[in-house]
Amino acid sequence: MRKLGLTGSIATGKSTVLAIFAELDVPVFSADAAVHELYRGEAVPLVEQLFPGVSHNGEIDRVELSRRLVGHPKRLATLESTIHPLVRKRLAAFLADAEAGGAALAVIDVPLLFETGFDYGFDHVAVTLADDATMRARALARPGMTVEKLDAILARQLPQAEKAKRADYIIRTDVPIGDTRAAVVALVETLSANPKGPR
Repeated sequence: MRKLGLTGSIATGKSTVLAIFAELDVPVFSADAAVHELYRGEAVPLVEQLFPGVSHNGEIDRVELSRRLVGHPKRLATLESTIHPLVRKRLAAFLADAEAGGAALAVIDVPLLFETGFDYGFDHVAVTLADDATMRARALARPGMTVEKLDAILARQLPQAEKAKRADYIIRTDVPIGDTRAAVVALVETLSANPKGPR
């Protein structure tokens, strides 16, 4: 089974591309979705201990947590050292299930794949790209997003050009959605053709 890592800067269409893979019956895993589930489950007491008062009704208030983290990289690093091992545990279970199910390809969306430096053992990496103006417009249209928050997020991410250099495949999302979908279909066909062959 080929393991494809999917990454890209904020608002460059990772979720859209991941959904296309899923529509094509490729098993997919979203690290962000796993974090959201953890914030409603086993991570709640751990995060509450780090940031007292950030949980309400048995789940983490992500807006409040984000507010406390902006401009405090050390706090963010502490949070990530607590959450990331839990995400990787879920990822390992997902990959085991996908392989046991006979999948030729599995796709894993990790937003900060290059930035964390963690070796996930992916066979290939695809990066979503959109021009900077499109990316910023999409991001600022999100509820609760501000220029300050966006700039803080981008400061933690490699520039898009650098991500493109490190990628095995590039999927543009600042084009008609049909073109993006066609690129994903072609990539699935390429990577599923010989899942046990040379990498």
